[in-house]
Amino acid sequence: MRPTRDEAWELFCEWTQSESLRKHVLGVEAAMRACAREYGEDEELWAVTGIVHDLDYERYPDLETGHPRKALEELERLGYPQEVIDAVAGHATFLGVPRETRMAKALYAVDELSGFIAACALVRPTGIHGMKPKSVKKKLGQPSFAAAVNRDEVREAADELGVDFDEHLQRVIAAMDEHAVELGLEGQEQQASA
Repeated sequence: MRPTRDEAWELFCEWTQSESLRKHVLGVEAAMRACAREYGEDEELWAVTGIVHDLDYERYPDLETGHPRKALEELERLGYPQEVIDAVAGHATFLGVPRETRMAKALYAVDELSGFIAACALVRPTGIHGMKPKSVKKKLGQPSFAAAVNRDEVREAADELGVDFDEHLQRVIAAMDEHAVELGLEGQEQQASA
């Protein structure tokens, strides 16, 4: 089965009610599309992967027994491409599944980072608009800000993907900026004038 982006989104929404989790996977989707374009890869397949990577997180948040194991079972049951399944498995470092494809490495590189960039945007009056890699790096240097984000993993993931960290930051910021309204990252100034 070759799922479409809309089929993946429908599946995700069946499994997930949380608005913030929905926004997270849309941010990851935007970043995955940007990476796919950069590398001349299959944008639709990469988008699907970005959407389904946290499929089971709301229902099975326990990392010992749940996420992403239930998602992997469901994706296999539905006949999703093995490349998608492997990438979803690979984004959970604790499963020990090697990230062998560029798509798997990209998912790992944009997942935590896109969440961190969203957190940065939410505390700026202009939201994500005009955000620069320098300001994201400054926030990465503040351990108390979005404390759950593993700073080492964010940098290691970019290295594993083989990209310059600033370029990677800029690509993810730009991708999410294109979808600022949908992601709720347009900032208070934009909302006030709407």
